[in-house]
Amino acid sequence: MPFVVTQDRPRTLGAEYLGQNRCRFRVWAPELAPIELRLLRGDRRIPLEQTSRGYHEVLITDVEPGERYFFRLPSDKDRPDPASRLQPDGVHGPSQIVPREFAWRDEGWQGLRIEDYIIYELHVGLFTAEGTFAAIISQLDHLAELGITALELMPVAQFPGRRNWGYDGVFPFAAQNSYGGPAGLKKLVDACHRRGLAVILDVVYNHLGPEGNYFTEFGPYFTDRYQTPWGRALNFDGPESDEVRNFFIQNALQWIGEFHVDALRLDAVHAILDRSPITFLEHLVQAVKGEAARLDRRIYLIAESADNNARLVRERARGGYGLDAQWNDDFHHCLRTLLTGERDGYYCDYGEFPQLLKAYREGFVYSGEYSEFRRRSHGSSSRDIPPRGFIVFAQNHDQVGNRCLGDRLSGSVTLEDLKLAAGLTLLSPYIPLLFMGEEYAEEAPFPYFIDHSDRELIEAVRRGRQLEFDSFAWHGEVPDPQAEATFLGAKLRPKLRAEGHHKILLEFYRTLIKFRKNLAALRRLDKDSMKVVAYENEKILAIERWDGADRILLIANLNTAPQTASIEGFGGGWRKILDSAEEKWRGPGSLTENDFASARGSRISLAPRSFALFHCQRTSL
Repeated sequence: MPFVVTQDRPRTLGAEYLGQNRCRFRVWAPELAPIELRLLRGDRRIPLEQTSRGYHEVLITDVEPGERYFFRLPSDKDRPDPASRLQPDGVHGPSQIVPREFAWRDEGWQGLRIEDYIIYELHVGLFTAEGTFAAIISQLDHLAELGITALELMPVAQFPGRRNWGYDGVFPFAAQNSYGGPAGLKKLVDACHRRGLAVILDVVYNHLGPEGNYFTEFGPYFTDRYQTPWGRALNFDGPESDEVRNFFIQNALQWIGEFHVDALRLDAVHAILDRSPITFLEHLVQAVKGEAARLDRRIYLIAESADNNARLVRERARGGYGLDAQWNDDFHHCLRTLLTGERDGYYCDYGEFPQLLKAYREGFVYSGEYSEFRRRSHGSSSRDIPPRGFIVFAQNHDQVGNRCLGDRLSGSVTLEDLKLAAGLTLLSPYIPLLFMGEEYAEEAPFPYFIDHSDRELIEAVRRGRQLEFDSFAWHGEVPDPQAEATFLGAKLRPKLRAEGHHKILLEFYRTLIKFRKNLAALRRLDKDSMKVVAYENEKILAIERWDGADRILLIANLNTAPQTASIEGFGGGWRKILDSAEEKWRGPGSLTENDFASARGSRISLAPRSFALFHCQRTSL
């Protein structure tokens, strides 16, 4: 699978400061000449030399970090560097030379096993009042004490204005200026590693945002062969596509090598449209795995896909792409519909209790079955995919933010439902992900927001958000995405952690995570060491997992009424170690015995919307 990234094509793009006032500038523009470098200090203009494969470059020996520059195109237009490392004045302003050196203090950090990831997804601008990388550092001890092992940052590539989800980024190499830029991001990653936290960065390789997108003026970064929901697709399989691939592969290697990021979450890979015999994703895997070996670090690629395509995480030797894991929306949709009864939009395909059983046993619920929402068969079988190949969640930025009001699960269900959702997610055999504030039932919504300067674009986004919800029966007026109040109203309210049921839920999450970390049967992610049984009439799910002599039994009642069922075939000697219905968790009171035999004729009672966790081996927790 040859794709050379260090010999016949340059590894470094943009401005590479070499020390001692020397800087190499390199840009890909295969159909443009001449191109000049315009340094704003002294308004100097220096021609770039055209080299192989459409690259242009120049080495300057009298520049310093902090200097700002444009590329002057043959059209006499000044444009920022597509591979800019910093846009201090936003997407339309000049690029800035940034030194890549940093005083790292994470010596010896080699990353974590992906099986040990407990992921916490957050938006940098909303997680703290300040909305910066630096401000997150003050909250890391809270996350570590909760038991989180991996911090996932929504996209931080430079976007227009000061507020955005991040998926409108137009400078993939530049960490957002209003968040603290590249230096701020490095300080955050370093602080995470020193607390034993891995860092996952959400990157967008399926499109670029509309405002500040000057890529078409430099070269054929886009193709008219395909369309995505966001416009023209990136050119990963047409003429000149090798260098487009190289651009994004170098971007991935920058985050991993220069910024010490541990994993990349690849946004919407189903919209990376590529019919090549060897796809961009496969070349990306090749490059990242090679970098991981070179750095002697555990580095992972995690996909988001709407296709239920098991090939993404199947080993390359077995015909797969070889990515390490992917988000499993099916798990979320099964859980959400059973808890809320929602069946609008894409939820029309879910809500049946046996689907949750399949999600636990296999991963994907739709593995070739007919989808009413899509009006076609959907998905492929994931029976052979190990559990470490799936990320599961009860909430995430998409499933909250793409609702009409951006309302969280806590706005639709009871505390009992929230505890049940937490247990089914955190005690699952898959890698769990929490969305910021979920652990204490944060009340602030997470609506869509932007900060564009183009009035026509703003109106187009407003209309698009309205149309997006036509297939849902959600009530209420869509928050204005451009209004600053929409963004400010979404800021987290961490003071809630110390209040009432919020405090109770936070301790509940902390307890669940402690069990997941400390019990061998819960640490082991293996379908062959698991037994899942559904009692459909009662809506009870029973999951046994084991690792040698260590065994756990999770019994969950998803019914809105108390249920009693005959639970057999799970051995004996079970001791209850957690019951979500207990009064200590503000539950209605437990109906479940402290000891359980699971012998013939054994019956167990559970309170509505509750679960009990049993263990059959003594352990110190």
